[in-house]
Amino acid sequence: MKDTKERGSFAILWRFLPMLWPKDAPALRARVVAALLLVLVGKAAILTMPFFYKGVVDGMSVEREAFAIVGGLVLAYAGMRFGSVLADNLRNALFERVGQDAARRLAQRLFRHIHALSLRFHLERRTGSLTRIVERGTKSIDSMLYFLLFNIAPTAIELTAICVIFFVKFGAGMVLATLAMVVGYIFFTWKVTEWRVAIRRTMNDEDNVATQRAVDSLLNYETVKYFGAEEREAKQYDRAVASFTDAAVKNETSLAWLNVGQSLITNLMMAGAMGFTVWGWSVGRFTPGDVVLVNALLMQLFRPLDMLGWVYRSIKQGLIDMEQMFELLDTPAEIVDAADAQPLLVTDGAVRFENVRFAYEDGREILKGLDLAVPAGTSLAVVGPSGAGKSTLARLLYRFYDPTSGHIAIDGQDIAGVTQASLREAIGIVPQDTVLFNDTIGYNIGYGREAATPDVIEDAAKGAAIDGFIAQLPEGYDTKVGERGLKLSGGEKQRVAIARTLVKDPPILILDEATSALDSRTEEAIQSTLDRVMKKRTSMVIAHRLSTITGADSIVVLDEGRVAEQGTHDQLLAKGGLYAELWARQAAERALEDAAE
Repeated sequence: MKDTKERGSFAILWRFLPMLWPKDAPALRARVVAALLLVLVGKAAILTMPFFYKGVVDGMSVEREAFAIVGGLVLAYAGMRFGSVLADNLRNALFERVGQDAARRLAQRLFRHIHALSLRFHLERRTGSLTRIVERGTKSIDSMLYFLLFNIAPTAIELTAICVIFFVKFGAGMVLATLAMVVGYIFFTWKVTEWRVAIRRTMNDEDNVATQRAVDSLLNYETVKYFGAEEREAKQYDRAVASFTDAAVKNETSLAWLNVGQSLITNLMMAGAMGFTVWGWSVGRFTPGDVVLVNALLMQLFRPLDMLGWVYRSIKQGLIDMEQMFELLDTPAEIVDAADAQPLLVTDGAVRFENVRFAYEDGREILKGLDLAVPAGTSLAVVGPSGAGKSTLARLLYRFYDPTSGHIAIDGQDIAGVTQASLREAIGIVPQDTVLFNDTIGYNIGYGREAATPDVIEDAAKGAAIDGFIAQLPEGYDTKVGERGLKLSGGEKQRVAIARTLVKDPPILILDEATSALDSRTEEAIQSTLDRVMKKRTSMVIAHRLSTITGADSIVVLDEGRVAEQGTHDQLLAKGGLYAELWARQAAERALEDAAE
């Protein structure tokens, strides 16, 4: 995390300025060059307009017979005015592709990076806050590029040109007064905007809190209903929105004071400059047209200067919006491929854990020197009390985390030395809590393999014994499953997860308590499906209900991060140890359930 004093600093500008000049896009570079040329054309047209205006006034005050000349000057004035508008709009049209492309590149880079971050990072962050940061940050870049290229730089050019004109026409005094006004305007804008930055940051923080509150509440819709907590949630959300409202009011009030101060400075300069020109006219130094010239030039200067205050505020606001996004980009990925990582080559699919130690946090070791072997084509069931480290095995095998020490190998290859993409391609999982995309059943089943054909999806549905259910739906495979699959029952979601894994067709399969959340009847129906899926695959079954793993080739009982017992179901019962104790306890619980039914 960066020091708060650096937050919103202009150092962030250097992070995205190279996006203006993409190396692999010559067409975009040409657009940038053309846009800059149009900036110069537009400024030239704007700066010549006051001279034509002056010529019209002076011509009308001298000879009435000079209509052709004065009329020509009027046409020239109108032409320059139209030319400046034409140049600005052509510039905008040309540059829009550059800005949008830069925003797209940044959004893509950020999206990839967020997916590359560890499971630990995502478990500690709130999704609502994360999406808000990404949204504000990526939207800021287009406006930031526009302001820098087409407001700040052109304003500097225009100020320089006006100072030269004032020096030639009205002397050094007018130049010094103009520069003093501009410096005072910029200094005032900078100081007040810096004050407003803190207010804006507070408003963003309160906005994040309100968004988090809303997203969390809506994601837990069912829980809210279960406990009749609608009013409680509404009050908490109202408090969060009220805090944001107070911050927003302070933000708008400070903006009003800024606008008043800026207007005072610019109007004092206008009064002084025009007063000086009128005095010069009274003593015969200047013509009536010179008063018009000064007025027009200052009005031209005030317009971008007025915009400069808004631009500076927008840039500072954009920097605040982007700082958290760049912090995300700077967050290092906990799990990365080794420099010499090679694709995993699965021949048989044998899995081995060798003296594996792991802790999610210091002082709380989960696995303590674990040794496990799953021969190719066999099934290993892992059971034990809650907190013994069962689900941690799946996370380590998927390499969501790396062991503190020890090694995990597939067919003799250390998974820390192979690419993550090839490792995860070789493993399929049916999790306990199946979360589905808010899309169709067909999409969710086909997600197991990119570009899965309808025939593959239908075959997988048959393999998971969900094809009959889908056939009864009016829209079939095009049926929407709702947010997180809430329109489906627990058993239906589990079958979709099984079908998705069948589409992937991995040589190694993990069943992470895939049926523990289901009732006994649904569990038995799905268990037969899982048994078919596990044939001819290397399978690791993490189980809570022992009745589901009696047919496993080998059963491991974990206790406090170590292997307490290992053997077949019959062997472990004969030992009369921890497994036999767990079996007896669950058998008693099941007998009570059957009696209650």
